[in-house]
Amino acid sequence: MHNKVAEVQRAVGTSADGAYGQGTAGAVTSWQGGHSLDADGVAGPATMNALHVARTVQITAQWKFGSHGWSVNGQFGCLDQIYVHESGWKVYATNPSSGAYGIPQALPGTKMASAGSDWQTNPATQLAWGLDYIKSRYGDPCSAWSFWQSHNWY
Repeated sequence: MHNKVAEVQRAVGTSADGAYGQGTAGAVTSWQGGHSLDADGVAGPATMNALHVARTVQITAQWKFGSHGWSVNGQFGCLDQIYVHESGWKVYATNPSSGAYGIPQALPGTKMASAGSDWQTNPATQLAWGLDYIKSRYGDPCSAWSFWQSHNWY
């Protein structure tokens, strides 16, 4: 939840400390008022959608599909299968045998630093790296899933 609060804070232009206090509520209220939303200071579904802050990691991944040239209807099911098997979509998932880390199970996990310095804790950073990896190595999630099914890794 801390990461989502920080994403909202960055989107409304306030200090991103991850704590939803009075300062954040005030910044959200101001932002809402300037964007024809109910200015209540609550980052509910309508506000988060308007801010382009996804409420789940799966939605975050889906929002990134267009920039990779993929359709959600055609490719998300394959990505979901990969990430369910690899990490259960958990940002802190660590493979005890190999040390692979995060949602995409990068090996080593430090590879994800190329997508952002917050790679250890930010699911959006991990997803950005993971989707770029899939695009560069397999072309799309369904090709990566096909490989995974044959090899139990991707």
